[in-house]
Amino acid sequence: MSKTTIKKLLQSMTKDEIIGMVLELYSAKKEAKEYLEYYACPDEKGKLEEYKDIIREEFYPVRRRDPQLRFSVCRKAVADFKKFNPSKNAIAELMVSYMEWAFQLAHEYGAMWEDYYYSVESNFDKTVQYVAENGLWEKFDKRLQQCVKWTDGSGYDFANIIEYIYEDGKDG
Repeated sequence: MSKTTIKKLLQSMTKDEIIGMVLELYSAKKEAKEYLEYYACPDEKGKLEEYKDIIREEFYPVRRRDPQLRFSVCRKAVADFKKFNPSKNAIAELMVSYMEWAFQLAHEYGAMWEDYYYSVESNFDKTVQYVAENGLWEKFDKRLQQCVKWTDGSGYDFANIIEYIYEDGKDG
């Protein structure tokens, strides 16, 4: 169904019918409830912290003993956060925080497996591009530099690739 079809449907409904449908949607879907609550009372800072906690839990868990390191969960958290239409700064904050935890964990644990490095490289590239494209380089540069420093001594040419991604983003 297209947005045009939905728009026509909504235009044909009474105010009470629309309210009823929105309340049903609110009750039926967790995502709709979360979105409508945010829409009614936006708290970007609180929502950012909620999504940072989801990502942090993958690397530095509070509720379990060992990190899960599920990059799919982290990518989904970033994508879901973007659906709230937060500021570019808040999106960059979430993305950079995600990268900091990934790099810091690799630094603390030492050599990681190849797929871990590939995932971090891909996500770091997206983060650097986002920060550069949105004019946020100055604000996040020191934190991105720290991510590069944490790669010292890593395997699979990881440090060189990360430095290249950083330099390419910095040069814009």
